[in-house]
Amino acid sequence: MEGGKGEEEEVKVVGGWASPFVMRVRLALKLKGVRHEFLQEELGRKSELLLRSNPVRQQIPVLVHNARPVCESAIIVQYIDDVWPSPSSSSDAPSILPSHPYDRATARFWAAYIDDKLPRSLRILRGTMKGDTAEALGQVAAALLQLEAAFENCSKGKRFFGGDNVGYLDIILGSFIGWIQASEKILNIKLLDEAKVPLLVAWADRFCAHDAVKEVMPEVDKLIEFGKLLQALLNANHAR
Repeated sequence: MEGGKGEEEEVKVVGGWASPFVMRVRLALKLKGVRHEFLQEELGRKSELLLRSNPVRQQIPVLVHNARPVCESAIIVQYIDDVWPSPSSSSDAPSILPSHPYDRATARFWAAYIDDKLPRSLRILRGTMKGDTAEALGQVAAALLQLEAAFENCSKGKRFFGGDNVGYLDIILGSFIGWIQASEKILNIKLLDEAKVPLLVAWADRFCAHDAVKEVMPEVDKLIEFGKLLQALLNANHAR
């Protein structure tokens, strides 16, 4: 059982350690101090709990809260923020989403942008999806330039997208840092380039140094090895 609060509630996360989408859920729970059980899915197989909890998409992550499943990582993070609100006097578990409606809408816009631009391109770069590597590199680079400007606007000169504390956009984008760094190492390239996106580079360093992040951020070398296993599994399935 991980976390602190939630002793009288049943909170489970169905997922895989290498998934950036699962990391979002685990990090949000860590930030809120919610005790939870992490149920690791076996690579290449889907558990009965997963199929029963997410029969439509049959994908991780799933948050099971008191036997009720919640699916899709961005939705789960918002659910966590709603269910376990932060006391106004507490700085230990701040709100994840901004308090102002406009800022919340802006955060959701950029979250949708991130999930539209990064996942597929990063899969191509790490070799777990077929595609044009040069095109994928260009898409990631262009997205990071846009997010550099978004950070300047959203952070308002503070440490994180969420201000003084890790917030919604920090979680959404930060979940990809491990795979960005893995792609850099695999291809011997630089995506988070200080010459091009200095604000994002400094932000990424601060994000990765956060205590809650360090508990759930996978090691780059382990991600690379996992990517090789996943690629071999995909190749074997295609050969059948």
